[in-house]
Amino acid sequence: MLANKAERVTVAEAVGRALAEAGVRTVFGVVGSGNFQVTNALTAHGARFIAARHEGGAAVMADAHARVSGELAVLSVHQGPGFTNAVTGITEAAKSRTPMLVLAPEATAPRSNFYIDQAALTTSVLAHAKRLRDPAAAQGTLEGAVRVAVAERRVVVLGLPLDVQAAEAEPFELRLPFSLREPIGPAVSPPPRAEGVAALAGRLRASRRPVFIAGRGARHAGRELAALAESAGALLATSAVARGLFRGDPFSLDVSGGFATPVAAELIAGADLLVGWGCALNMWTLRHGTLVGRDASTGQKATVVQVDIDEGELGAHTPIDLGVVGDAAAVATALHDNSKTWAYGATYRTPEIAERIKREGRWRDVPFEPWAEPGRIDPRALSIALDDMLPGERTVATDSGNFMGYPAMFLDVPDEHGLVFTQAFQSVGLGLATAIGAAIARPGRLTVAALGDGGALMGISELETAVRLGVGLLVVVYNDDAYGAEVHHFGPHGQPLNHVRFPETDIAAIARGFGCSGITVRTAGDLAPVAGWLSGPRDRPLVVDAKVTRGQPSWWLEEAFRGH
Repeated sequence: MLANKAERVTVAEAVGRALAEAGVRTVFGVVGSGNFQVTNALTAHGARFIAARHEGGAAVMADAHARVSGELAVLSVHQGPGFTNAVTGITEAAKSRTPMLVLAPEATAPRSNFYIDQAALTTSVLAHAKRLRDPAAAQGTLEGAVRVAVAERRVVVLGLPLDVQAAEAEPFELRLPFSLREPIGPAVSPPPRAEGVAALAGRLRASRRPVFIAGRGARHAGRELAALAESAGALLATSAVARGLFRGDPFSLDVSGGFATPVAAELIAGADLLVGWGCALNMWTLRHGTLVGRDASTGQKATVVQVDIDEGELGAHTPIDLGVVGDAAAVATALHDNSKTWAYGATYRTPEIAERIKREGRWRDVPFEPWAEPGRIDPRALSIALDDMLPGERTVATDSGNFMGYPAMFLDVPDEHGLVFTQAFQSVGLGLATAIGAAIARPGRLTVAALGDGGALMGISELETAVRLGVGLLVVVYNDDAYGAEVHHFGPHGQPLNHVRFPETDIAAIARGFGCSGITVRTAGDLAPVAGWLSGPRDRPLVVDAKVTRGQPSWWLEEAFRGH
């Protein structure tokens, strides 16, 4: 629908209308007086508004929705406390480079109860601050905010001063070089530099045991990387956020880093060349550097190469021997094309290694002795039983905590969009909202929210949101009645734990109070009602309050502690 230029509206109405007509389809938030008009204008012109129960939940839902749908995330909040309530979710999105536009009303009078230095707070959490200062410049300011959010993959907080919002304006249309009706494609970057490609080609020719690790910035490059890995003889792995990218490849090691299986860690540490593709190669992905191995006979350290569109990211987390500026797909394609004229010489892709990966490559295939504790279930046994029950088409969203490796690694995912991993800020309490946003983005898949009891209770108000929207979530709470990471971090050193342990809480009963179905699980047999719920109609969430064993830390937490 084209704007009628003879019409006069408020700036707030013009902004909301322009965004909706440009293609914004879904908006998350909590409405107060400051964002009432702009939100109503969005919905009046075709956008769907998802009302959360807390601005923090709304921000996380918008972030997760964008990760799964590929669309621009749009968040609408009230001035002052509405914005500050959303800051944790905004920070997670900013650190994850999620394209997000935050419509943030501002009280600009210093004596207002709602006044804060919004721009300073925005930049402090790595988001980009813009302010609509002049009604006559509303179109240009809004266009600039959207361009930065999309083209630079950034969170942009657009300040909307209350007096400017109320001013009169003409409706306008956004003139953008892209459509907001389509998923956002890979970031535009210059062609890879020939000298960088040639240098990496030389490293590959000299390598005998190469491993590729693909991260968030390479999720669009799965085919190109798989083709190059086959011709170069490389094994494949991903960071946690890109899990599923190489699913089905017989030489895929799944996830590198703290979540890696023993066979994956062994083979990655045995590489003579590690190439990170759109991957930060941080302490989590390389296990504090322990996955950068040394040759047993020569003592020579593995060569580390990083490919990224952002030159500033090269070597930011770990020392590298070569940095290549370029898009992962473009660099991989150039290297694969080069291989048609000369051969790579790697020998890491052998039938024996393929057989090891097939036999030991998944955590559920690694033998273990179940932890025994009366009235409690081993979290590994719980996760394996659930993995067997759930349909293959699924999305798994995990919260943060000691438990998080079990659902993230024992529950299979169908592709690179199957695990929504909001861990860039390492905040507890984001998992439920993440799952809701992901489920709204992809309603055809079952979405599993995997939470600890601490995170579940932090974000539990959003159960009402899921019930109200009829979202068929499976919510699994790994309930150890504690902040388990702190228990296992400080307990062995004799520190008092009374501040991080809590009385047993009946989360299933709380969930039923919100209108969910709820069950308590202490043995694998207690999961039987899950099968009935899965068979349909799944018109309300099912919350599984799983009382998990408490005596042992998870393997990934033990690895993390070794790095401190």
